[in-house]
Amino acid sequence: MKEGAGGGRKMKGLVIKNTGSWYTVLTDDGQLIESKIKGNFRLKGIRSTNPVAVGDRVSVGEGNWITEIEDRKNYIIRKSINLSKQSHILAANVDQALLVVTVVNPQTSTTFIDRFLASAEAYRVPVILVFNKTDLLDDDLRHYQDAMVNLYQTIGYACHQVSAETGEGVDALRQLLEGKITLLSGNSGVGKSTLINRLIPGASQRTAEISDAHNTGQHTTTFSEMIPLTSNPSPLTSNLGWLIDTPGIKGFGTFDIEPEELTSYFKEIFQFSKDCRFSNCTHTHEPGCAVLKALEDHYIAESRYQSYLSMLEDKDEGKYRAAY
Repeated sequence: MKEGAGGGRKMKGLVIKNTGSWYTVLTDDGQLIESKIKGNFRLKGIRSTNPVAVGDRVSVGEGNWITEIEDRKNYIIRKSINLSKQSHILAANVDQALLVVTVVNPQTSTTFIDRFLASAEAYRVPVILVFNKTDLLDDDLRHYQDAMVNLYQTIGYACHQVSAETGEGVDALRQLLEGKITLLSGNSGVGKSTLINRLIPGASQRTAEISDAHNTGQHTTTFSEMIPLTSNPSPLTSNLGWLIDTPGIKGFGTFDIEPEELTSYFKEIFQFSKDCRFSNCTHTHEPGCAVLKALEDHYIAESRYQSYLSMLEDKDEGKYRAAY
């Protein structure tokens, strides 16, 4: 994945913030450098609106130009907001993702959750579901949330029920972050900022100081950035963990997932698909389809199956562009 060239001095570092055209790099010797990429800088095989992403390890050459990107162990990607044939990389080299969801104010759709989970499976990113705003639940909503938690735990996803507002359940969540690079994502309005300040006291002040130092304070909620779990963002403490804050996203159009691959990104559907009569079964109409039988017998949730069908239909160009 190495691209670009540059002579003279070279520093290696970690991209901790992206403000569209500028990238803040924390170098291995502890400097914060504002860097740019040349217009012709592209990565082979990835049609992306942002060839450099938060979490990338890079080399910075003369003039503070990023000249090289180290190979990524993984990344999480979604369809670009404006360009349906291009992708947008939310973050690279992450150990896990926390997907913050709410059943009220706003209600996160199961389709959004399932699209995120499938995309994370495709790029080998473990996901933990965080059900926020438990303090707002009446008996009916709590029953509904418990049912959702049961569904996703049965499939194999860890779930945490928390209130960022009151602090309920946050301590257990904080322990999961130690020593890891964690992507935090979710719809707008689910309480990510409040949760970050619960998880990392003073985080808003700390990120504001970093932003102000580089005249990019206006971008604190518009672009992705890495927040250190400790009070000092330096290479000496970077192994203690980072939280990657991403802008709230309305929809999650998937990208570059072929129909024949999709089954393997839905854990329970993949399990039953092994017993289908035909190896190329699409699980929509074929005779002898074990997935349709499992759906009929309630071993597969209707909501999950509908999410699978909606992703199968994604090849209809432009279908989800309006969702953003």
